[in-house]
Amino acid sequence: MAHWTIDSIDWERFDAARVTPDLLAIVKAAALVENNGRDYATYLGAVFSDDPEFRKAADLWADEEVQHGAALARWAMRADPSWDFAAAAARFTAGYRVPLDPAGSVRGSRTGELIARCMVETGTSSYYSALADAADEPVLAQICRRIAADEFRHYKLFHDWMRRYLERERIGAWARLRIGLGRLTEAGDDELAYAFFAANAPADAVYARRPWSRAYARRAASFYRPHHVERGVAMALKAVGLTPNGRLHALLWPVASRLLAWRGRSAGGTAPPVRTSGT
Repeated sequence: MAHWTIDSIDWERFDAARVTPDLLAIVKAAALVENNGRDYATYLGAVFSDDPEFRKAADLWADEEVQHGAALARWAMRADPSWDFAAAAARFTAGYRVPLDPAGSVRGSRTGELIARCMVETGTSSYYSALADAADEPVLAQICRRIAADEFRHYKLFHDWMRRYLERERIGAWARLRIGLGRLTEAGDDELAYAFFAANAPADAVYARRPWSRAYARRAASFYRPHHVERGVAMALKAVGLTPNGRLHALLWPVASRLLAWRGRSAGGTAPPVRTSGT
């Protein structure tokens, strides 16, 4: 089946009355992160410089990521016509960039790099599934369902490549687990917080990680439901070579669900407000 395009979205169904301020704010941030896909492809191209087959796959992946950003941005600009996506994207890349010419993977191996990518796709597929289920606005729900399907497919892409490289590099189980856990903890780094700031803060605002991370977390965590977390934990376990639906999964996913809910609650009250009519 042919990949979807922005023009295949049913834009005429857009209903501004069903847009909530919190959903609009996190969609603006998501558009900036997805739009950064080509930088990540450049990074991966450097890490896999002598593997043209993988580099081609990574370039196609990046094209789809950028399309995700464009679709989310178009929706956000319909919901808030005063929002300037190009200006917000420039603000984001001015303050946050991935390394474009690394000497090697920051994960220590190509297998490790692919495990990390699987963890990212685990997070994004769960995230957009949660947004699709939570969105009352029909066009956003449609966009997020399509993005979520892409992200599940991207997980499989990177997982298949990870298995190929694992045969060559023989990374042990503990090392794979360490890499996976390390990538999960990076969810608290500057990327999401700065994207939320760049998309939503007034022009004269000054960035600080903690308040803007809390602002993002409070909103994003509220959209998850237990089944989103359950599936995400299964995918994460599979990425590091553990049984995805065994006893460990049964133990971990309820804990992860409670932790996510707690994070959202604990982030409330001190986060800076965001503008709902442009940045």
